[in-house]
Amino acid sequence: MKRIYLFLVVCLALSGCEFDEDININPNKPSQASGGQLLANAMLSLPGLSSSPQGEFMAQYLSETQFPGGSLYPEGATSFYGLYSDPLMNLEEVIKADDLDAKEGPVANQKAVAKVLKAYYFWNITDRWGDVPFSQALTGLNNFSPAYDTQESIYNSLFVLLDSANQGFVAGDIANDIIYGGKVDKWKKLGNTIRLLMALRLSEVNATKGKEEFNKALAAGVMTSNEDNFTFKHLGVVANENYWYSQVGRQKRLWWALSETLVNTMKPTSDPRLAVYADPNEKGEYVGLKFGKLEGGAPAEYAMLGSDIWKQDAPVYLVTYAQVLFAKAEAAKRGWITGSDVEAKTNYEEAIKQSLKQWTGSDAGAGAFLQQPTIAYNPATALEQIGTQRYIHLFMHGYEAWAEWRRTGFPANLIMPSDKAIPTRLMYPAQEAANNTANYKAALQRLGGTDGLYGKVWWDKN
Repeated sequence: MKRIYLFLVVCLALSGCEFDEDININPNKPSQASGGQLLANAMLSLPGLSSSPQGEFMAQYLSETQFPGGSLYPEGATSFYGLYSDPLMNLEEVIKADDLDAKEGPVANQKAVAKVLKAYYFWNITDRWGDVPFSQALTGLNNFSPAYDTQESIYNSLFVLLDSANQGFVAGDIANDIIYGGKVDKWKKLGNTIRLLMALRLSEVNATKGKEEFNKALAAGVMTSNEDNFTFKHLGVVANENYWYSQVGRQKRLWWALSETLVNTMKPTSDPRLAVYADPNEKGEYVGLKFGKLEGGAPAEYAMLGSDIWKQDAPVYLVTYAQVLFAKAEAAKRGWITGSDVEAKTNYEEAIKQSLKQWTGSDAGAGAFLQQPTIAYNPATALEQIGTQRYIHLFMHGYEAWAEWRRTGFPANLIMPSDKAIPTRLMYPAQEAANNTANYKAALQRLGGTDGLYGKVWWDKN
């Protein structure tokens, strides 16, 4: 230390020393993130859209054994702040940047991927809360109190955003892509698939607009195989492990059994996916726990969340090819695309095959499964069959399954624990009443004046 001090004194006295201006800069911690780094960081938040006990409870996939009150519904506010401040701000930086490094892939593709991800995050947000800040959001210091856009206007803006992304893709892969390994053709299909699924959400509120957007998405090119699935692949390391492993595998929390509703829907048809979704009880049987049962239950008695689901590197399925096929089956039945029941049946059966392949690794048992009386396509009950099988397929993506239940009413056997109705939206963050008072109150007026769990989002007309 004394020698360093002496060196500085001598240098200053002689005024002849030159200093390296970069000596205190850590090359492993850049002061400004690149486009690829911002995209990758935004992608790291994706599992949170699916891996949430609350989301699984909203869809009644899981029942609590230890603290059954937790598998009821939220009594108060839930926050969307983290989604705005982290992934969405990162994506907005990429979209608005004028100095992205082309060494990380064509700038046009970096921006197009950011638009796809921005649309996906906002779709999830608005489907949970309804009207939310959108057009005035993500401006940082420029606006701490953004207006709440109506959900209808947000949907229309997201359709435009996804179309812009589709038109913006060019040849050339991107760097730092932890989802698709840089393959922009996959991102392009994903953007159009999100648009397709969003369009179907309009079936009960604006079928004309829904049909139009649905067919535009189809024409632009959607997913064509399970290889296109939008999947977050966890790693077998603590820093990037599956949320459920941190709870079940690491902390040994045997808190989550499959719900009685889900097991009783799958078990009578010998559904091959049940053995993946759950581990049997100590007797080797699949027994579901009644959702919201106040006294809970002993884990040994019930089919608990499957080890294939909670293992450390288990993937999270966010948007899948089977969803595309279920959507096309429903669209055919509704007359949005040609083919009527013939096309609906073909897509419905293929959706189930691809779902089995996704979850079990094989569709070898699909033939016998599709011949089950309640599974075999029936024109008279087709929409219910499609809705129920889509619900089973969406296992562990509870918020998406909850949205589809609110839109279609299927499956029709979800229950009301303790006579408490299933919520139809989430309540706004409690801080909004003080932080964004005028805009918060304006949004509440459109809900009827009260921020509760039973207001309806725009497309929910069921």
